[in-house]
Amino acid sequence: MKIIVIGASGHVGSAVVGAFQGRHEVVTASRSTEPPLDVTDPESMAGFFTAIGQVDAIVSCVGSVPFKPLGELGRDDYVAAFTGKVLSQLDLVRLGTPYLRDGGSITLTTGILAREPILTGAAAAMANGAVESFVISAATELPRGIRLNTVSPTVLLEATGYHSSFPGFVPVAGAIVAQSYAKSVEGTQTGRIFRID
Repeated sequence: MKIIVIGASGHVGSAVVGAFQGRHEVVTASRSTEPPLDVTDPESMAGFFTAIGQVDAIVSCVGSVPFKPLGELGRDDYVAAFTGKVLSQLDLVRLGTPYLRDGGSITLTTGILAREPILTGAAAAMANGAVESFVISAATELPRGIRLNTVSPTVLLEATGYHSSFPGFVPVAGAIVAQSYAKSVEGTQTGRIFRID
């Protein structure tokens, strides 16, 4: 398979690349790759897909959201969360689908904050929940047998800078999280939220 992994330099993305390398052709994508990809810019996304051509799978390991106490979150923060994690991944589905071969797959990334609260996590919860609801519905309408899922992990063991924000949560190793991406890409499921708590 030819698999695009977007956000391959992050904790999740690097684990996902490790799970696929040696077994599949992996194309890593970010603002610094060639061709470059800025997921917040539809023109950049369209240019990237045109340059790469047909693929078997698209994996998104991106999505930035602001973390602030609820009383400090303004409209711009919610817009930033929607743009950075929701709209960017919805655009990947919208613009990437024509470049997927029949029976291909798209895997997005959400997170445990869609179902478990933490202090300062309201904007992230909104974004994760929106993507998960989209996946459940959109998977029923994709053409040509294309599948759509999302992986929704808890805090990663390797992401030590986030551990203090998730008191009582048990961190999970990136290599374990990566197996849910492998299930999404190499399996048969669609419209699924692969939760890793």
